[in-house]
This record gives sequence, C-alpha cells and structure tokens, in this order.
Amino acid sequence: MSILPNLLFAIVLVIGIGYFAKNVKKLIRNIKLGQDVDRKDNPSARWKNMMMIALGQSKMVKRPIAGFLHIIVYVGFIIINLEVLEIIIDGLFGTHRVFAFLGGFYNFLIGSFEILAFLVLVAVIIFWLRRNVIKLQRFWKPEMKGFPKNDANYILYFEVVLMTLFLTMNAADFHLQYVPGGFSHYHQAGSYPISQLIAPIFDGMDNSVVFMIERTAWWLHICGILVFLNYLYFSKHLHILLAFPNTYFANLKPQGQFDNLESVTNEVKLMMDPSADPFAAPANPDAVPAKFGASDVQDLNWVQLLNAYTCTECGRCTSSCPANQTGKKLSPRKIMMDTRDRLEEVGKNIDANKGTFVEDGKTLLNDYITTEELWACTSCNACVEECPVNISPLSIIMDMRRYLVMEQSAAPMELNNMMTNIENNGAPWQYNQMDRLNWKNEN
Repeated sequence: MSILPNLLFAIVLVIGIGYFAKNVKKLIRNIKLGQDVDRKDNPSARWKNMMMIALGQSKMVKRPIAGFLHIIVYVGFIIINLEVLEIIIDGLFGTHRVFAFLGGFYNFLIGSFEILAFLVLVAVIIFWLRRNVIKLQRFWKPEMKGFPKNDANYILYFEVVLMTLFLTMNAADFHLQYVPGGFSHYHQAGSYPISQLIAPIFDGMDNSVVFMIERTAWWLHICGILVFLNYLYFSKHLHILLAFPNTYFANLKPQGQFDNLESVTNEVKLMMDPSADPFAAPANPDAVPAKFGASDVQDLNWVQLLNAYTCTECGRCTSSCPANQTGKKLSPRKIMMDTRDRLEEVGKNIDANKGTFVEDGKTLLNDYITTEELWACTSCNACVEECPVNISPLSIIMDMRRYLVMEQSAAPMELNNMMTNIENNGAPWQYNQMDRLNWKNEN
C-alpha cells in the first residue's frame, strides 16, 4: 500500500493546525492589549458558571425552541468530532476504523454519531428557515448586514456539507464492508442506522467507484473540518471555543454594582493626603497619565475584549434592550461587534508595524460607537441578563460614558444641569438649598 496518501494527509493536518495555532496566538495577543483586571477570586463559583452556562447551556434554554435546537447542534458538534481522532489515526497510518476493537461500545458510538448528524441537519435547516424565510426581527437589525449576515449562513452551509459528507462517507464505507469476499481493507465495524438507509444507492455500482466516493467524502470531510476550524477566528462562531473562558472570567458581582475607577480613586487619595505635594513632579516623567474611562479598545480591560471576541451576534441582548425597542440607535450587539472590529483593526496595525501600534487617527469612540448610542442606554442590565455566555455590553458603555464625562466634559445638557444643581444646591433640582425641606410642610 502506498504511503503517499498518508504523507499528504500529514502535510494537510500540519498546515491546518499550524495556521489555527498562529491565529490563536494572535487572538491572545489582541486580548492582552486590554487593561489588567483581577478575575481569579472565588474559583468554585467560576467553575460552576462555566459548567452550567458554557457546558450546560442553562441560559440558552430560556428561549426553548432556539435553545433546544442549539443543544442538538452543540452536542452534535462536540460528540461527532470525537470521530475526528479516529480519522486522524486512520489518515496517518492507513488503518480502517482503528477503534473497532471496542466492539459493542464502538457500534453504539458510531450509531449515536449518525443519529446526531441527522438531527444536526434537521436543526440547521430550521435555523436557516428562521433566519432567511421567517426572518426573525433580531437577525435583520441594521448591524446585521454584509459579512455578519452572510457569516451566519456560511456556518449553516458548512454544517450541512460536513454532516452530508459524514453520512455519505459512512454509507459508502458500510457498502464496502459487506462486499462478498471483502474489499481492500474494509472490515465490518460500526453500526449505521442512518447511512445504511442511503447505502442502497451504491448497489450495482462498481466497487472501485464506491471506493472513490468514500475516499472523496472522507478527504472532503476532514479537510472541511480543518477549514471550519480556521474559519472560526474570522467568524462569530469563535464562541464555540471562547464561551468557556468567557463564562469563567465573567463578573461575579451583583448586576448593577459598578466598580470605582482605579484612576479616579488614586486621584482622590492624592487629594485627601495632607502630606502630598500637588505640585511635585511625577515619579516617572515618561509615564502616561491614567485615563478616566475608555475611548479606545486599549483602555478597556482584557475581559471586555474577550467578551467582544466571544459574542455570537445572536441578538438576544438587542431584542431585550428597552432603548432599542423604542427606536433608539443603541444596539448592545453592535457595541460588541464594533469593539471586535476595532480590536481587529488595532491588531492588524500592530502586525503591519512589526509589533508596535502606530496611531491611526481612529478610536472606538466616534469612529465606531457614537455618543448617541452610549447615552441611549438606560443601564438596566437587560442585555447582560439575556446573553447566553455572560457578555456585558453595559460595562463597555459605562466606561466610554465615564470618558466622555471626566475627560471631555461631554455629558448631555440634562445630565450637566443635574450635576450642576447637585454641586450648587445639594439636589438634582434647581432651587435654593433653604427650600429643600419645604415639601414636608405641604398637606
């Protein structure tokens, strides 16, 4: 038997995994551009979050139809790809069904894979109909145009092709296993409840033709998996990998509890320190003063950047946003998409300039996210509550608002008037401090 196919397979495998590793390295580099934040506290609660939300899909099933279909695709994706290990071993060493020695358990596994593959096909077709025929509103928001819209369909087509190839490969394999007198190295192994229904189409065909069909489907299936793996970096489906760390490092504090900015806290401590000299030269003259809030992706923390890459663009956040529902420009999904797009732009800038970011005259604020969007937010946390993988668009919105207020004094007039009244009158309303308690004298 020629070793050329095995050698070719090894080369394809190395190229596919190598390119994926390169993109993973770039992904980690981009996420580390964010500010440091400590998310190592309470590891037991974090593990529980990851197991319940990322692995257990507990927040997905809040919308039962989509949740159930997603679980089918999710479980199918995880379990069916266990067979990839066998495919890799067979591809490298020229074996056939190398795990067949597991006997009845192997039959159970292959049978389960087949049923799941069929269910994934059904679920994906329903997803496609929901998105393109029924046209659910959350899939047709203004930000879901061009690549974001096409990306969702590309993934569905990928799944259909991969599952079809998987079943075709198994059907041809099943046919060759039962050729009278045997054919090549195809021995009887596995249970095929779905593909054995397809296998009769090969009856009457020359065995060499069936062999070519099986080999073609086998090669296209494994190459398709490698292409899919490397497409993830450019796709919203990167959440397949990042949902786990994202839920682990999610904020454990009660929703609505905001952190004090460390930069502001340090300034206040300095002001309250009687021994501090306000006119003293900084200890490090070359140090960049801490920024209040965020105007670009480098000002956000690394968990927020991880959030941006994890976003699956499902639109649950936007569909539950009261501001969006009343026609405001704000879409929490767009906040995450814009953050990711800007982060990718910064990453490409670094790549093009040999590891150093060169100012490009752009920022996340204004060039991607407008002040109108930021001030439309009611900070109700509906988007955070709805996200199936614990992403927090609100944290990004609040950090950018802080920048507008504390760095640019660019709050809306109503907010500036309120803060002026609090400063002058001790209350949000415009009246004399002496009149503050007059309300108690009213009947």
